[in-house]
Amino acid sequence: MRKSWLGIAGVLLGCALGMGVTHAELPPGYRVVLLTENFPPFNMAVDDKNFARDDAIDGISADLVREMFKRAGIDYNLSLRFPWDRIYNLTLESPNYALFSVSRTESRDPLFKWVGPLGKTRKVFMTLPGSTVKVPDLAAAAKLRVGTYKNSAVSQILKDKGIVASEALRDQENIARLQKGEIDVWATTDVVARYLAKQEGVSNLQTLLSFQESDLYLALNKDTPDEVVTRLQQALDAMRQQGVVDSITNNYL
Repeated sequence: MRKSWLGIAGVLLGCALGMGVTHAELPPGYRVVLLTENFPPFNMAVDDKNFARDDAIDGISADLVREMFKRAGIDYNLSLRFPWDRIYNLTLESPNYALFSVSRTESRDPLFKWVGPLGKTRKVFMTLPGSTVKVPDLAAAAKLRVGTYKNSAVSQILKDKGIVASEALRDQENIARLQKGEIDVWATTDVVARYLAKQEGVSNLQTLLSFQESDLYLALNKDTPDEVVTRLQQALDAMRQQGVVDSITNNYL
């Protein structure tokens, strides 16, 4: 997927490097440990497995983050792991760790340093086609059996709204839970949910209510040097201005 824009990106990178931008020095051997999960089409393993490294990871955010680090001149290693709950807490607790794609919510904002946005999503309540369940507002959702994904942005938003949800370790588990009648609605992220449902042989999910839009970011451990955050944000801003962000995004959508 990345080949179609690499030539253009290389030319633009050459121009950017020729502008004489100087940066503060980072410690010798400095490297960021980048973590991600299967969250298509933003980040995903090429073989759909729950573990992958480096070039075996694809997606909009994965390609954006690679290009950001290249332009910023910062070394990294990248791996895709499972479950989200584990890699989220690992990034929260470990210096020089970073995680994407993370919804930047009010409750998360003070916990990390941020670079972005990388993309945008909608948080929704969904159910199977043909269901008669109605969710006109969040108050109605509070009376239903809601399934969501443990420690996800959706789960945290529901908790903040006082809505009790049953959390699964993998978001796609909620598709089977809907089919078995174990939950009434699935609180999830729209584009990702439709992709996961298709992988499980389910199509035409009903969107009952859209309750929040979120920007997706690279979240860095709070002990990350400010120089790293500045370089990465400047790289992303330049990529957006030069049309590279749109090129990468359109390659997947």
